[in-house]
Amino acid sequence: MNISLYDISVWIFPILIAITFHEAAHAFVAHRLGDNTAFQLGRVSFNPVKHIDPFGTVILPAMLVFTHSPFLFGYAKPVPVNYRNLGNPRLDMVWVALAGPVTNILLALIAGLAIHALPWAPAASARWILDNIWNAIRFNAILAVFNMMPLPPLDGGRVAVGLLPRPLAMPLARLEPFGMLILIGLLILLPLAGSQFGLNLDVISAILRTLTGYVIQAVLFLTGNA
Repeated sequence: MNISLYDISVWIFPILIAITFHEAAHAFVAHRLGDNTAFQLGRVSFNPVKHIDPFGTVILPAMLVFTHSPFLFGYAKPVPVNYRNLGNPRLDMVWVALAGPVTNILLALIAGLAIHALPWAPAASARWILDNIWNAIRFNAILAVFNMMPLPPLDGGRVAVGLLPRPLAMPLARLEPFGMLILIGLLILLPLAGSQFGLNLDVISAILRTLTGYVIQAVLFLTGNA
């Protein structure tokens, strides 16, 4: 896969903004609900360096590119939250978890609205700006959908743990230390193993791509671009 400098230039800003705002939103909501752990560590910040995770932000996406994965994803350094400091730990955990994906959807909507300002952009840079906007819509949609998978430590897993009855929530919560390994198995290793036997086992990626497509269509419709 050949990646040009232009490709990098139209992806780097959408990715950094999406990841930074996603993590800062988690930290901000946790702070407002009573836990200052992330705030004291400087995670309520729009500085991307505060949120970049070497594996999740750099190595894992690179692995997916080089293995020609049909679904590209990554993650930032998790925001530390001490749920015992929250007023209502189980419910507040849900709000903290939802803050990231909701912020990504809002960013996608803002990017969609920005398309209408393109006629005022300099002609020489209009294409570059449009590609940045389009990639912002796509990556924010991907990040929101991917993070809402119901598997800890993803946001969807935390939401599920907070909403499910305790007999179901506790076994799900215990998967958190193994969550990323499970994801790598489902999204990378399982499809690779299936391809060796002529089987298409890329089911999870297919579901994520479909859901991401629906989110993008909704964003374009709501912003008058459909």
